[in-house]
This record gives sequence, structure tokens and C-alpha cells, in this order.
Amino acid sequence: EMLPVETGVTVQLSLLIGSVTFSGSMIAWAKLQEVMTGKPITYPMQSVLNALLFLTVLGLGGWQVFSAGAPMGAFYGALAIAMLLGVLLVIPIGGADMPVVIALLNSYSGIAAAMTGFVIDNHVLIIAGALVGSSGIILTRIMCKAMNRSLANVLFGAFGGGDTSAALGAGQQSATGLVARSVTIEDAAVQLAYAQSVIIVPGYGLAVAQAQHVVRELAELIGKNGGQVKYAIHPVAGRMPGHMNVLLAEANVPYDQLLDMDEINDQFEQADVALVIGANDVVNPAARTDTASPIYGMPILNVDHAKSIIVMKRSMNPGFAGIDNALFYHPRNAMLFGDAKSSLTKLVSEIKEFMAQ
Repeated sequence: EMLPVETGVTVQLSLLIGSVTFSGSMIAWAKLQEVMTGKPITYPMQSVLNALLFLTVLGLGGWQVFSAGAPMGAFYGALAIAMLLGVLLVIPIGGADMPVVIALLNSYSGIAAAMTGFVIDNHVLIIAGALVGSSGIILTRIMCKAMNRSLANVLFGAFGGGDTSAALGAGQQSATGLVARSVTIEDAAVQLAYAQSVIIVPGYGLAVAQAQHVVRELAELIGKNGGQVKYAIHPVAGRMPGHMNVLLAEANVPYDQLLDMDEINDQFEQADVALVIGANDVVNPAARTDTASPIYGMPILNVDHAKSIIVMKRSMNPGFAGIDNALFYHPRNAMLFGDAKSSLTKLVSEIKEFMAQ
């Protein structure tokens, strides 16, 4: 017995979108967890193969919808090819673009849920799915705009990911012969204790170290000493949309201290210290000047305009775009190496001692 055409169509769409979302999400997870390479995986005729697989799924779906004699093998075949398609669509996207991909996959999951709602005639599922689907697309659009790139370029541009430049230690030279300076905990503590205006730039390194609570403690200490603290939030900082906002809100950082890139970028010039915690590509000045850089044209936080810069990082390794960061060699910048949480904890106790004197 055949299903009504409209039911058959929604079943097939639910199957296609749900399968692509599931397997694509697994690849996104593997790239973010560094279980697999963050570099784009490309090969000849990639787009042609994906298009052929997509048409095959549509063909198998159409066969099931319009023919009473379609075997169950057609259903399982469509399922397997859709799962494969999810993998193949995400592997050519570099690690640097994963936040956008996650927002897009989130949107797909909403659309799949809405399709399922039509199949089982559940209005709540249709409405909730449509809301998730549309908000995911809006978020994807906002994030593409924040990176100054089109969605097509993100999906098919094979940009960023993996360590393509050699990791350098403090005192070692970059490819252009510049040298990165490092700073001791004691010197950084003195700088922060005296600062009247501090802008903290959180990144993925803060999330990995689970250092959000210590960062709030540091900010409160600076505030007690008469300094003003603000947080600069780049739209694609971290590994997923809104990552930094959620982390800092969890640590009870006052919401009015969290400022988006557009609101805070003009304030870096007045800042005594810009404290960068585990952020990399979103503060790389090469995005403004180096036309050969893969992040050229991406709006960045103007950290290099601050009077003094301290970058907290585990190492000189490049970020997810896989490129050296010109900020690290800036004459007003100093590197504070180590795990963000332990470095911040040491800074807090050092500033407490300094204030007690």
C-alpha cells in the first residue's frame, strides 16, 4: 500500500536532512575534538561526486514515493547515501569555519524535525522545528557576515584548519624575523593592578581551561583597585555560536561588561591593557593588511590598538586558521605562556599580595 504523496515526500525529506545532519555533526565533532585533522580534506571532482550522490538520493526517494513496488532496499540505500553525503559535505570545511557549520547543521536539525512533524501530524514538532531551522539560518548568516565571507565560500572554499605554520616559542623568530617577548606573572600582575582600563578578550583557550570563574575573580580584583574591566566578544570566538557569552554568563560576569566587537572596537585605543585569553585568529592584524592571508578581510578585534597587550596562550601554535599571528610579535605585546586557568590563578594571588602591601 502506497503512502499519500505529501506524506511520502516529507518522509524522504526527513530521511535526507536528518541523515546529513547526523553524520555531518559527527564529522564536525571529530574536527573540533581533533580526533581527525582540522584541515580541509579535498580531492578531484568533489562537488561533482556530491551532486551525483544527492541526485541518487532524490531518485531513490522519488521511486519510493511514486511506486508501490519500491523495495525496502531503496529506503536503506537512500539512508546510507544520505549519511555518506553528510560526511562528504563537512570534510572539505576547515576547522576555522566549524562554528558556522555547527549553526548550519543546527538549522538542518530543525528542518528535519519539522518534516517529521508533518509525517506524524504533530503541530508542536512542526512549529519548534521551523523555529530552530529559521534561527539556525539567521545565526549562520550573522556569523558569515562577521567573517566577511559568503556561505558558499564557507561550504566550498576549503579554508583554514590544522597547524600549517611551524610553532614558535618565545624569543624565537617568526618567518619575517620578528621576535615574540614573554612576560612573567609578577610583571603582568603589576601591569593589571595599576591599569585604569582593561579589556579582556576571551577565546577557545579560556573554554578549554574552564577558566571563566577565575577570570571573573581577576576582573573583580581589578575593579576593587579602581580599574574598569570590559570583555570584547567576537562573533566567532570559541567553537560554537555564542560560546563566550554562555561561558562568562555561567561565571556570573555582569552582562553589561560583555560588549560585541562593533561596540568595543573603538575603545581599545583608550585601554591600558588588552588581556587576550586563548583567542587567536579573531585578534590577528593580518586580517587587515595581508592580502595573501586566508583571513584577509575578516573583521577583527582591534587588540593591537591598546597601550599594552598581554596574550595568554599555552604555546605559540597557530589558531584554527593554521596561520602565524602578527599580534604575537607586536612591540607592545608580551606572551604569558601556560594553561589559562593556572596562569590566571597565579595572577589573582599575585595581585592580592600586591594590593595588600
